[in-house]
Amino acid sequence: MNFSLRRSALCLLLAAGVATAGAPSSAQAAGKPTKPSAPTCGTTIYKSSGSAWTCTFDDEFGGTSLDGSKWIAQETANSGYTSGLTACFVNSPNNISVAGGTLNLTARKEAAPFTCTDPYGNFTTQYTSGMVSTYGRFGQAYGRFEVRAKLPAATVAGLQESMWLWPVDPYKYGAWPGSGEIDIAEAYSQYPDRAIPYIHYNAAAFDPNVTNTSCLISNLAAFHTYAVEWTTSTLKIIYDGQTCLIDDWNPASPLIKPQPFDQPFIIALTQALGIGTNAFDPATTPLPATTSIDYVRVWE
Repeated sequence: MNFSLRRSALCLLLAAGVATAGAPSSAQAAGKPTKPSAPTCGTTIYKSSGSAWTCTFDDEFGGTSLDGSKWIAQETANSGYTSGLTACFVNSPNNISVAGGTLNLTARKEAAPFTCTDPYGNFTTQYTSGMVSTYGRFGQAYGRFEVRAKLPAATVAGLQESMWLWPVDPYKYGAWPGSGEIDIAEAYSQYPDRAIPYIHYNAAAFDPNVTNTSCLISNLAAFHTYAVEWTTSTLKIIYDGQTCLIDDWNPASPLIKPQPFDQPFIIALTQALGIGTNAFDPATTPLPATTSIDYVRVWE
């Protein structure tokens, strides 16, 4: 993801995030194991070989709160990870909520300035935002990862949304991007007609297939499906059933393919404020801004 969130702090964010999960259920508190229901992932999807994918993770967001057995809320207080240059990631129902069958991640202006706790130095802001991940709950190497989401309707600069995968061990092959990152889709509100995929790793030579800006989507503010099909040889990004990008990565020595994309990755979903040419402008960027996720499904 490209909104200058402090990548060196991400492993700290994820590790610290475990402590922010919700309270245990009554069964867990009583010492009784809870047996999760088998994921279903909606209808059966078939591989190009004709065999069916097997569902391994499914959240349809049918409840009234974030399922702590599947997700954690990510907070700036644990990591120094910030939303753009001005907003604080917080675990608040104003920023992370589940209602009406969707998970809602919201960037908003608060009633008054407040101090955002940040291990890299506290700062004063009036903006908060929402981010969740499956760290400590779910990770998988290879398979199909799919998110159905609608993004804010803004058509001016200032907002950024990301649906992405991050390695369970972010230092297995060295600091970012050495251990890899899979951005299924990033959206920048200054470009409201497209989503942008990006495959991050250290390449042996120039790789023209890590990203492109030609994945046009007529209306990001409507629900669309964003997916990656990940094998030992290719990463295929698919939007609404149409292939957007195929990368058959070639890692720099000493890595050998399929490294670094040979370990489990977690799922992260982010609503953020923008930077750079897509910088947030309090005078023109519309807030609150919400990304709504209808479902997240994973198969192997």
